[in-house]
Amino acid sequence: MAYLDENFLLHSPTARRLFHEVAKDQPIIDYHCHLSPREIAIDHRWDNLAEIWLGSDHYKWRLMRANGVDEDLITGNSTPREKFQAWAQTVPFTLRNPIHHWTHLELRRYFGSDLLLGPDTADEIWEIANEKLAERDFSTHGLLKKFDVRVVGTTDDPADSLDDHAGIAASQLTTRVVPTFRPDKAFLVDRPDQLAPWLLKLEAISDTPIVHLSDLLAALQKRHDDFHEAGGRLSDHGLERMPALHCSDAEAAMIFDKVRSGKAATAEEKERFSFYLMVFFGQLDAARGWTKQLHLGVFRNTNSGMFELLGPDSGFDTIGDTQQGAALVNYLDKLAREGSLPKIVLYNLNPRDNYLFAALTGAFQDGTFPGKIQFGSGWWFLDQKNGIELQLDALSATGLLSRFVGMITDSRSFLSFTRHEYFRRILCNLIGSEADRGELPDDFEVLSGLIRAVCFGNAKRHFGFDV
Repeated sequence: MAYLDENFLLHSPTARRLFHEVAKDQPIIDYHCHLSPREIAIDHRWDNLAEIWLGSDHYKWRLMRANGVDEDLITGNSTPREKFQAWAQTVPFTLRNPIHHWTHLELRRYFGSDLLLGPDTADEIWEIANEKLAERDFSTHGLLKKFDVRVVGTTDDPADSLDDHAGIAASQLTTRVVPTFRPDKAFLVDRPDQLAPWLLKLEAISDTPIVHLSDLLAALQKRHDDFHEAGGRLSDHGLERMPALHCSDAEAAMIFDKVRSGKAATAEEKERFSFYLMVFFGQLDAARGWTKQLHLGVFRNTNSGMFELLGPDSGFDTIGDTQQGAALVNYLDKLAREGSLPKIVLYNLNPRDNYLFAALTGAFQDGTFPGKIQFGSGWWFLDQKNGIELQLDALSATGLLSRFVGMITDSRSFLSFTRHEYFRRILCNLIGSEADRGELPDDFEVLSGLIRAVCFGNAKRHFGFDV
């Protein structure tokens, strides 16, 4: 069997039929990613393969460092061609890492090349790719059209301008690009030096002077309304774990007043204030019919020296081992008891929490919406074959796979849409192989309905996208 041939990852007749006849041509809803709204607004083009492939991909950066590549050839001042050559020298060492799959899927689907990348093929691939990049339709808009991406959900701070989103909406682009409300900087009460400049930006964008807690809440609600007007239907939080200590209005106001005076909140005060805000954000989402995403379980910026040198999102985050269950139950129960539990997608980064999160979704379904509480797709370190299969198994064993809202790229790269193909092949192999073993009904129409729903239909319905 040839590497990455048409039946890649498809190991049974029904698996192959499900992928080629059903999943392959389903549109894409990439409801959580980190693509740049600015690059979409200006229909950005790339000068060379290194820019589009290596410019912000910390997955690749980690592997290059592991392969002994000097940092100057990763994030430093080396030329794009030198950085690409360093990546080409690394790729042969990535066997069994999902990036070997992704790299070569991208070469095939975006650049039409079935060459294996390595030092001996680097020159040829560089030329092939750069010729393709020069074509008129190889731009952000062109790629969104090529992969039939119906919706992109970018990740946006409440203090960010939504001007680029307005520009996109007014353009001829048929893909809907909607902002996702991610207010994590509001929790920085232990760092007044970082919170203060963010509050200034929030004041300006919301036209709301922020002196007291009530002002902060008003500004955040104003921006939540603005995001809704711009098409936003999701919020997101990236946390090591949920805060767990309850906090009254008076306590939250006192903490905020303290921080506005320039004094840092204690660890306990930060946890209380963060819980208070998370309840407030849940109320906002529930009132608007939004879906709240909770990305939990990451240790961020673990290498302090490299963080000081390169800043965040540079490849120095890792899987966390913080206990998640009790605090998450406490939060969901609080919202449910007061009637303000929104639709939620729970993502875990530590695979030990798969069954914890999957089973927990069932404890808070309330019959008001199919699949209201979701166990989210394999994320970050888990968005590879084994991680995806583990997530699908845990979800299937404890809930309804047929209601699952499917895959996300969680990516900063416009070359990542092949991850939807990767996921769909794994999903079709799981379902098709079980059907061929007699573990699922031999009913192609029933199986096809499940595949269509997970690949596209469920996300369209769940998030209310009319596409």
